[in-house]
Formats: sequence, C-alpha cells, structure tokens
Amino acid sequence: MVHGEVREGVRVGLDALAEITALMQRIRDGHPTAGLFEASDFQWWWAQRPRPTDAMPQLFWFDDRGLPVAAVIATTFGDGTQLDPVVLPDAAPEWVAHVMTRGLAHVSEHAITEVTLEVDRTDDVLAGVLAEHGLAATDDGYVEAWLATDCRPPVSPLATGYRLTSRAEVLTTDAHRPHHLTHAGRNHDDVEPRLRQTSLYRPDLDLVVHAPDGSVAGYGLFWYDPVTATGLVEPMRTEDAHQRRGIARHILTAGVGRLAEAGALRIKIGYEPGNPGSGPLYRDVGFVPDRHTTVFAGPTTPATRGVRYP
Repeated sequence: MVHGEVREGVRVGLDALAEITALMQRIRDGHPTAGLFEASDFQWWWAQRPRPTDAMPQLFWFDDRGLPVAAVIATTFGDGTQLDPVVLPDAAPEWVAHVMTRGLAHVSEHAITEVTLEVDRTDDVLAGVLAEHGLAATDDGYVEAWLATDCRPPVSPLATGYRLTSRAEVLTTDAHRPHHLTHAGRNHDDVEPRLRQTSLYRPDLDLVVHAPDGSVAGYGLFWYDPVTATGLVEPMRTEDAHQRRGIARHILTAGVGRLAEAGALRIKIGYEPGNPGSGPLYRDVGFVPDRHTTVFAGPTTPATRGVRYP
C-alpha cells in the first residue's frame, strides 16, 4: 500500500541495493510470488562483479514514510544494460507507464542508449508501454518456478569420492582458499568480499561439491530472506567433466533442505526453457513453473525510437 504523496529520488551503490532490497521485500510481503525478481537477485548481481552501473544513480519513488514504492534499476551485463522496472503488486496501468517512461528517460540522461528488459509474457500492460516507446520482443526469456518447502524431496545420494561442503566450512580449515565461484574465471576475484557486502548472503548456504582430487565439481548458492521466508537458488553449475553423476541433484536437494531448516516456506529458481538439463531436473525435484518471460530490447531516447532494433 502506498501512503500519501509519492516523491521521486535516487540512490547509489550499496544505498541503492538497500532500497531495492526493501522494495522487493515489500512486494513479497504483499504477494507470495508477484514480480519477476527477489531481493536476492539484485544482491547476487551486485556480488557477482563490479559493474559500471554500480556508481550510477538509480531511480526510486518513496511514500511519505520514506519507504520505497517503485524503482527502475539499471544493471550492466556484458556490453549491454538490463533495465528492471519494479512496482508494488496491483499497480495501476497509469503508474506502470509513468515509472517505465521516467526510467527510460533517466538512463538516457546517463548515456545509456539501448536496454533490454525481462517481461512476464502475461504482462500486457508493461509490454504495451514498451511497444509505445519503440521497444520490441527480441528473444525468449526464462522460466521461473517455485517449490513449497513442505513438498521438498529427500536429499539425493552423492557419487562415491565426492564431498559436499559449504563456504563456511571451507573457511574453518583453509581461510585463504579462493572462493569456488571464481573457478574458471566465471566471476570476479572480489566475489567473496562483495557477497559479504550484501545483507542476505550466508556462507553456510553457499554450497560446493569437490571431486576426489579436490577440484570443484559443482556448486549452488542458496539465498534465504528471513523477512519474507523466501529462498532463491542462484547460481547453480556442474562442471562439464562431472556431468551425469547426480551432482546437481545432490546440491539442489541439499540446498533446498538447508533453506527449509533456515525457515524458508517457498523457494524460487529460474532456467532457460531450451536448456535440456536444468528444466527437467528442477521439475523432477518438485519446482512448479509459474511464469515465462520474454526479452524486450530497444532504444531509450526518442530520437532513435523510429529505428528498428535488430
């Protein structure tokens, strides 16, 4: 619920991360599955690597109590920028249009000329607003699925010689061991200190499986939000040399069990619909697909909105 007059403002860096975390928690408090993201998503993007958008003013709206009621968050991924409008559940179409329009104008003022967005396929309001601004559907997005923890499966067995542990346990025996998320250069070397800048990261839910030779065979990062009793799985990976040995299933079922023990009532996971491994695994473990997204892309400035975006 929005209280009284709404004012626009900006936040930067960790201050912006704190406000978007509070907003996502308000959304989850109002609806168990509404919206495309969790607070943990934004925290993972922050932790994953430094980004040019870390120093960019992010656009928010606040009610008369100073609580965030909407935001448009820009995040650099590779050479592009993802733009995510966030509003409270059941926002009026006029408000969605205002937030999206202001968001496009705001990022264009910061030299961002093109953006991509994840849009729920059933969200005709946002899709219509984007079409009016010259953005178009360009690609398939993700499937988002949920699991109620009281329906979770038992922890599956782990192949002989492999060992599951958490980052918390690793650090008790080897405080200088590089974080497994930096394996093969997939994430920035500073991923651990950046993880510890976030409010929801827990080393005991940061799981890794080591092969018999001690190398990283797979990992899964499990986020728990105690404010909303919601869990998120992001990211998960099994290294190519260790595929088809039940490692991903073991990490996932073990992580789900730990989230349930922490207090999570429901857990979210996302996957690419064309991935032959992740979707069947997640559904078999009990995750139920809830929504499918489409990627929209296009220009942010009126001068280029007549140009067709490839």
